[in-house]
Amino acid sequence: MRNTTNHLFRMITFAAIVLTGSVITPVCVFSADDPDARAIMEKVDARDEGDKQTSDMEMILIDKNGKERKRVIKAFSRYKGKDELRLMFFQYPADVKDTSFLTFDYDNPDKDDDQWLYLPALKKTKRIATSDKSGSFMGSDLTYSDMTSRDLEDYDFSFYEKGKVKDVNGVKTWVIWSVPRTKEVIKETGNKKSLLFVRQDNFFVIRSIAWVKDGGYLKYLDVKVLENIDGIWVATEMHVTKKKGKKIAHKTILKFKNVRFNQDLDYEMFTTRRMEKGL
Repeated sequence: MRNTTNHLFRMITFAAIVLTGSVITPVCVFSADDPDARAIMEKVDARDEGDKQTSDMEMILIDKNGKERKRVIKAFSRYKGKDELRLMFFQYPADVKDTSFLTFDYDNPDKDDDQWLYLPALKKTKRIATSDKSGSFMGSDLTYSDMTSRDLEDYDFSFYEKGKVKDVNGVKTWVIWSVPRTKEVIKETGNKKSLLFVRQDNFFVIRSIAWVKDGGYLKYLDVKVLENIDGIWVATEMHVTKKKGKKIAHKTILKFKNVRFNQDLDYEMFTTRRMEKGL
C-alpha cells in the first residue's frame, strides 16, 4: 500500500549497523549527488503504484516489554491529477474507533502537503502543522511526515559503494545514501540521513535504516512480504523497529489485506466532512 509503505523508504536515515551477518561501517564523508544513484531513485519514484486503492490494515504496536496493542484501519487512496489523496478510518479498538486521517499529497514541490486528524472524542478536526510532522503517528513508529512522499530534489543520492551489490533475503539490491539538502527537511522528517536498499529487479525499496534526529535512536524498516497484485508490487507486511543501542525501544508491524485497485472512489470521499462522518 503506497500510503504507508513506499513513503517511509524515502525518509528513513543513515546508520552504522550489523545487517545479515556483515558489518556496514559508517562513512565519514558523503559523496556529492551521483547521477547514477539519482537515476535509480527516479525509477523508484516513477514505479507504477496503482490508483483508486482500498485495503484493510492491521497495525500492531509492541513496547519495550513486548506488550502488544492492535489497531485495525480501513484505508482508501486515489489520484487527482498528479496529487494523491488518502483517507484512513480507525475501526478498532474502542479508544481510537472513528478516528480518521486525511492527506493531500501534492506533486508540486513548492506546495506543503495537507494533513488532518479527526478526533471523535473531541468532535474536532485538527490540521497537522509542518512543525508537528516529525511527531509519532497514532503512537506508532511512523511519523506524520512518513505518511507523505518527499520530493527527490530535497535530497542528494550516492552509492554506499559504487559497483557493489548487496544481497537482501536472496535478492540483489543497490545500497544508496539519501542525504537531505536542507535543515528544514531534517526538521520536518525527524531524520538526518538515510540508507536505502533498492531491489534491482523491480526498483522496490525493501529495507531502510534510519538515524533519528532526536533521542539517539536507530530506526529499521524491513519489508517481510512483497506481493504482486494486479501487476502492482505491494508491501503487504513490513516491520518498523526503533532501537537504542542493541535494545528495542518500540516496534510497529503493519499488515495489509484485501488490497484492491481501480475501485469506485469519488473525490467527495476525500474531504474533512467525510472524515468526520465516518464510514
